Order: sequence, then structure tokens, then C-alpha cells
Amino acid sequence: MPKYDYSKLQNGSDIRGVAIGGVSGEIVNLDRETTERLAKGFLYWLSSKTGKEPASLTISIGRDPRLSGPDLTDAFCQALSPYGCRLLNAGLASMPAMFMSTIFEEYKCDGAIMVTASHLPFNRNGLKFFDRGGGLDKGDITDIITYAESDSILNSIRGQTPGEVAEIPLLDTYSAHLRRLIIDGTGLGEKPLTGMKITVDAGNGSGGFFATKVLEPLGADISSSQFLEPDGTFPNHAPNPEDKKAMEAICSRVKDAETDLGLIFDTDVDRSSAVDEKGCEINRNGIVAMAAALIADDNPGTTVVTDSITSNQLTSFLEKKLGLKHLRFKRGYKNVINKSIQLNQEGTDSQLAIETSGHAAYKENYFLDDGAYLATKIVIKAAKLYQAGQGISKVIADMEMPAESVEVRFPILAANFAAYGDQIIEDLRDLVASGQLEGATLVTPNYEGVRINFERPSLKGWLLLRKSLHDPIMPLNIESDTEGGCAAIRELLKPILEAYEELDISAL
Repeated sequence: MPKYDYSKLQNGSDIRGVAIGGVSGEIVNLDRETTERLAKGFLYWLSSKTGKEPASLTISIGRDPRLSGPDLTDAFCQALSPYGCRLLNAGLASMPAMFMSTIFEEYKCDGAIMVTASHLPFNRNGLKFFDRGGGLDKGDITDIITYAESDSILNSIRGQTPGEVAEIPLLDTYSAHLRRLIIDGTGLGEKPLTGMKITVDAGNGSGGFFATKVLEPLGADISSSQFLEPDGTFPNHAPNPEDKKAMEAICSRVKDAETDLGLIFDTDVDRSSAVDEKGCEINRNGIVAMAAALIADDNPGTTVVTDSITSNQLTSFLEKKLGLKHLRFKRGYKNVINKSIQLNQEGTDSQLAIETSGHAAYKENYFLDDGAYLATKIVIKAAKLYQAGQGISKVIADMEMPAESVEVRFPILAANFAAYGDQIIEDLRDLVASGQLEGATLVTPNYEGVRINFERPSLKGWLLLRKSLHDPIMPLNIESDTEGGCAAIRELLKPILEAYEELDISAL
């Protein structure tokens, strides 16, 4: 039996844990033993899913630059090799590349694992699992954990002659795939980026390959790029496009170097954002607008599924400027992806699922949240505009932005924090529905928390109060079309939330 509860390692559709000791208050719970048991749990799950014996399976494994990555990768391989499966070690890789190892003819893997904890601190690590259908869902991860905790199930896996562990150049294969997309997409020959200056910020994660293996061979000047070297201590800034310091770093670099485009990735390259030729960020609502604009001409009227915190201005841009439909759904990249897939199954065309965090999944790309694929589509458009003497800013120049936006987070102190949060949301919804809050109307449909529009002579904006997906936290997002509007909405909300003694609203 495992030495502790593995369910605490589940973070939605991922495994996340502490892999390196030395940080006060954080106990290592993702060690070699745990990784080995989870590896066997995945083997059992994959064998059952495919109907193949373990010895007939091909499984790939890759990692981001985290310091614990090599050890956990080795633990995974050591755990599975005795069962006769064919193991392909990709070494340093990206999350999307790991999925593509199930697609590429060179590999045709039955399953894949990425050892990563995305943008979390250096001492954390995790596991992301794939089969040929894409990233596993929350329920699949729960099953894998159940198998990993069961000695009887793990002992039931029959061993074979030890299988081979082969190293593969997956990033090279994946980079060649992206280069071909750019060549074909631009129609400008084998060096379509000649003359362009493009800045890449990889945050010392896995994304440096996009500069050196994709852009530079196509003729781009990447000399202004920064933090391309993989470094699991992440010494320069958090490898996260949503991080303020990270975005400021690449905006400043683009301005100073006077480049045509900036691209920034998170650690495992499932997310990306951009910077235009003026040094202005294309992020959050902007990256959603950009991603949608790139497919609008070829997919008129398609539905774009986003997370819940997108702005009213984005909706207007998508629907009035691009002629698309906007469905605002729940937070969580798997939530928006699965909703988009569901719409297509029900007969509604939906070509894009995207979070403001930079998770962008196109139908044309297996609904894979792939930051490098989004960056590739941006590069194709930027190259065409460059040839016409224009910059990438042109694509979303017509999108208005709110005057102000803010996010605050309220800790829930109640033991049953989920039920307590639900009650607050329900009470606030009832308050607005009864007309007791002047100028406030409920936004419907709404799939997460409570969203309220405000329409007063001196105030136009909205708020969204919701529960965190995993933690005893209630995030509050506010946007205003007028200066001072966010402060006004906060003042309206304060006396309402003060009634809840087990909600810490000190941040308000």
C-alpha cells in the first residue's frame, strides 16, 4: 500500500505534487516510489482501455527542465520496463509534442506521459497523461490513482521479457512538423521568415526550441530572444504568460530590439501569448481575440468557447467584428475543450476552445491545447502582414478594451468550503434577481458562479464571483468601462459580503 493518500495529488486532469524537499512547510509527496506506482496504474489503465497486453504497448515519456524531472522520468521507465512494453524516452520535450508522439508515424505511441508542473514553483512536479484521443480527463486520472493505490491490481499486471527503452528526437520531429505548417501556410517558399525579427521568451522552460528549431531555420532573426536555455530553477521570471513580470520582460525586449513579433511560452508549452510590433501585449482577452481572428475567415459563424472571465468587449469583437459566436463557459482548459467537442458532437460547429490563460485548442489540431501551434498560426499571419508592410497589431486593432480590470481572491474559512461558497453565490444571485441592487442584472446563460452586469449613468461594468476549481478560495473578477468603476463595484459588494463571517474579504 502507498504511504499516503494519492488522491491529494490529483489536480483536475493532472497529477501535481512536491518533488523536491527544502521548502518550509512543503513535504515531498511525489517521489520515486509514488511515480512508480502511478506509472503502473497508467499501464493498467492503458492496457484495459486499448485491449492490448502490456508487452504490446508503446509508451513515450518526456519532461520539462525541472530539477526533479530526470529522476521521475527514470522512475517511470524503471517501473514499466519489466512488463515488456516499448518505452520511448523523449528527454526534454513539450506537452503538445508528447501527445503528437501518438500521432506521428515515426512513433505511433499508444500512450504518452509528460513530467511537468507547468508554471508552478521549482520544487513541484507532476504527470500529464495522454492516449490517442488526447489528454486524459479527470475521471481517468481518478481511475489511475485508484489502480496505483491497489496492491492487488498492480500485482495482477503480468510481467514479460523486459522491454526496450529507446531515446527519440521528438522535439526535432515536432519542430519539422511546425516548420512545414509555416512554409505551407505562408506560401512564401522555404525561408518564409527572411527579414523578420522575432523575439521568443521561453522563461527557461521547454519552449526555446521554437526559436532555434522552428523560426531560425525558416530565416527569422531570433537574436533578441531571451531565456531560451532550459533551467529548472527558473532564475529570470516565472515561466507563465499570465505573470506580470514575465509579460513586462518580453514587452520591454520587443520595444528595445524593435522586433516584428514577440512570443512567450509557459514551461511545458501548452500555453502561449504574444507581443505586437509596438511592444504591446496580446494577452488574456487579446490572445483569445487573436486566436479566433486567425480562423474566422475560413469558419464563418463558428462558436468560440472560452472560460468564464472573458470581457464584454471580447464578445462584441467576436460576434460583431468577426461574425462568430461566443460561448462563455467554465474555467479550466479541459472544461472549455470538452464543451467545444460536445458542441461539435451535437451538430454545432466549434473550431476553437480557449482560456484567457493562453490554453488554445483548435479543432484542426486534435483539440490539443498547444502553445506552439497557436504561435505557429500567429507567425503565419505575421509573415503575410510583414510582406504587405503591416504588423500583427492590425489583426485585433478593432477590439475595444475595458478601462479597468481587477481580480481579488477571498479565502473561505468554513470547513465545508464548497457548500459555503455555493450559498454565497446563490444568495447574491437572489439579491440581484429581486431587484435590490440598483442597475444590476444577472448575466444568462452563465455556467460558473454568478455574473452581474452593472448599468448606471456613471458606472458600466461587470463582476464574476465564483469558487476556485480546487481550493477554498472565491475569486472575484471585475471589469469597468469607466475609470473608477472597479472601485465603485467593490464598494457596492462590500456590505453584502461582510455578512459572511467565514469569508475573508480583507482583500476587498
